[in-house]
Amino acid sequence: MANGLARKVIVNERAAKRLRDGHVWVYASDVLNDAGAMPGAMVHVIGPKDKILGSAIYSSSSQIKLRLLGRDALRSEEELLQLMRQRLAEAISYRAKVVQNSDACRLVFSEADRLPGLIVDRYNDVFTLQVLTQAWAAPERKQAIIEGLREFAGAENIVERADARIRELEQLPEMESGLVGGHKSSTVFTMNSVKFHYDALGGQKTGAFLDQRENYAAAAQYATGEALDVCTYQGGFALHLSRVCGKVTAVDISREVLEVAEQNEKLNAPANKTEIEWIEGNAFDLMKDYSSAGKQYDTIVLDPPAFAKSKKHLESALRGYKELNLRAMKMLRPGGVLVTCSCSFAVGEQGFFEVLNEAAQDAHRSVRVLEKRTQAKDHPILLGVPETFYLKCFVLSVS
Repeated sequence: MANGLARKVIVNERAAKRLRDGHVWVYASDVLNDAGAMPGAMVHVIGPKDKILGSAIYSSSSQIKLRLLGRDALRSEEELLQLMRQRLAEAISYRAKVVQNSDACRLVFSEADRLPGLIVDRYNDVFTLQVLTQAWAAPERKQAIIEGLREFAGAENIVERADARIRELEQLPEMESGLVGGHKSSTVFTMNSVKFHYDALGGQKTGAFLDQRENYAAAAQYATGEALDVCTYQGGFALHLSRVCGKVTAVDISREVLEVAEQNEKLNAPANKTEIEWIEGNAFDLMKDYSSAGKQYDTIVLDPPAFAKSKKHLESALRGYKELNLRAMKMLRPGGVLVTCSCSFAVGEQGFFEVLNEAAQDAHRSVRVLEKRTQAKDHPILLGVPETFYLKCFVLSVS
């Protein structure tokens, strides 16, 4: 985009207030005139009384029409690329300060790193990037991101992960995930001294659950005795528990991820205190069966997938969380530890807290909060953008 040619997109007062309050999204319904902006263009956001509110990237197809980059008026594509490089460097520098005991982390967390619509993860010597909006799909911008990763993070092996649903929503052409730099797409990475296999061209999302890294370590601090890990995925909590507990059972509905979890267990065999029993099954059915059979545990971890993708699923999600937590509380021995998580943004911290209280009362258990936790620091929460705060984790003592 040449100097001075940024289109002026006019928004209403509701959008202007939202931006003044710290959010960075403008919805399609709040755009009064998009001035014929092209897909992915950098534009100037104009509020009531012709006041400039900042510069944003534009999407022609998403309900999130604008994602604010900052309050300054960027004048050219060159300034946009310079800003992107600066923020990429800042994001990587921030991780160097906050990530410990791991060679894997989220390097760029979209809006929280002021690079909205961009996700970058590091797994040891393999890096992944994911484009969630039209702006970063432009070849010269994507190449600048790749070059920035090489310069600031020493990235050699870089895989672009393609999310078919997101690309369809953004009206981006279909593409397969694949290497955009280097020669390898799989590796072994370490979190809290626990090793994990990683294949950038397999698995869900952009890989293992890096956002739970600090919660894995916290769970291991409190866990004792006989442990049950429900919705284990590739064994994140179970592998940490196996170092401190006498017996560990881990459950997931997917045979495929359990096979990876078993490979992860073999990687860590010398440090494990006990072998893990891996069980393929539905969490709700299994908890019901175990509860009916009178099974008891000293430690239970609940880390289910998001039950509420949006607010319309909120009621059923709350019922699901209550059922799982109620059964877990009944199955814990007195003084047992429950580590319970929700990654549903639509279920707020207070709502989740209330569900846990209801479950405790129905289970006739006295429950104390040992810790109230959230996502790891490499998934920062940006004030003004509540969507960046999605993971809730309570460590509870059940009497």
